Amino acid sequence: MFDFSIIANWFDMLLNVTLGLPTWLSTTIEMVIVGLVIIVAYAILAIVLIFMERKVCAYFQCRLGPMRVGPWGLLQVFADVIKMLTKEIFFVDKADQLLYRTAPVLVIVASVGAFSFLPWNKGAVILDFNVGIFLYTAISAIGVVGIFIAGWSSNNKYGLISAMRGAVQMISYEMSLGLCLITACILTGTMQVSGIVEAQSGPFGWLIFQGHIPALIAFLIFLIAGNAEANRGPFDLAEAESELTAGYHTEYSGMGFGFYYLAEFLNLFIVAGMTSLVFLGGYAPIQIGVEAFDEVMDYIPGIVWFLGKAFAMVWLLMWIKWTFPRLRIEQILKLEWKYLMPTALLNLILMTACVSFGLTGSTVASIVVLTGIIAVLVLIAVRAMKFRGKFADDQKIVGVDIAVKKDK
Repeated sequence: MFDFSIIANWFDMLLNVTLGLPTWLSTTIEMVIVGLVIIVAYAILAIVLIFMERKVCAYFQCRLGPMRVGPWGLLQVFADVIKMLTKEIFFVDKADQLLYRTAPVLVIVASVGAFSFLPWNKGAVILDFNVGIFLYTAISAIGVVGIFIAGWSSNNKYGLISAMRGAVQMISYEMSLGLCLITACILTGTMQVSGIVEAQSGPFGWLIFQGHIPALIAFLIFLIAGNAEANRGPFDLAEAESELTAGYHTEYSGMGFGFYYLAEFLNLFIVAGMTSLVFLGGYAPIQIGVEAFDEVMDYIPGIVWFLGKAFAMVWLLMWIKWTFPRLRIEQILKLEWKYLMPTALLNLILMTACVSFGLTGSTVASIVVLTGIIAVLVLIAVRAMKFRGKFADDQKIVGVDIAVKKDK
């Protein structure tokens, strides 16, 4: 697999040795370039995710989705971005102006900061500290502050109540997220992002195979808790609270609201990326111990593996959003405190016991787990296609009945 650190080291040598720039200047240039890359990647992924959300939603609802602006509706997102940028930004008279204007910035800063921990390729991990997972949870938690401040500073009692609900939801589900990440760190023996990926190399090396049942439980809990942390359906209280108008961002317009909208989609990708990092090997290819097969898998670039796994998780989370009904606030908290967190805590103890007694990494058990996952996915896909076909047939029958009634 290609190591991107070769290019990074060459560029560093170009600045420091060939051009003879001072260390502080070369470091500043490198930081600016990396920052621009992060912002551009953030913007491109936001556009892709918004378009993907609309098309996936349309598919599940037997619609076409956006089709008018550009071929296959590809330019619809750009039209929406232009509309959002040109909207008037108004400020509430009696709001706390400093906090009111700071809140959207905090949300987007937390999102970009968490985005920087994703492992794109070997040697292409931007923030690769030895306590990377700990820093990721700390930086992503800043978004809770941005949501609460938005409702509290708007001088709107409905926005305040909604912000309290949103903050309680995010803080609650961070418990399960943290326990699942600790479970993975116990299995890999490191909190460094690149170290977690490297620990998943080799035949059936992904944690979902190495850890067997405890890792599979942690994987499912992490997906559910991450979905709730990103305020995605069926946990999207801000969109479901008709009694609280539009939620904590009621008083925001233009790009003030746009920051919250943008952060939601990128948080979805961050959750999917962290899921692929922790449980699905990140940029590590799948290997089964057959030399010819493993060599072919190694030729596929790491960024392709990472993006493929991440977008597979994104599609799964979108499927969940457009399938399940929304939950009320007490149902959301009941799910976390009565079921997910106790299960995650017991699962952490179980994983500790498995690692202590050397009950991880069996090839036979990994094959059984892989076979079971594939069987479940195939079964779900078949059921979904059958349901979609039945729904389409019902729609045709209803259309025929309506046409007959009109003729009469």
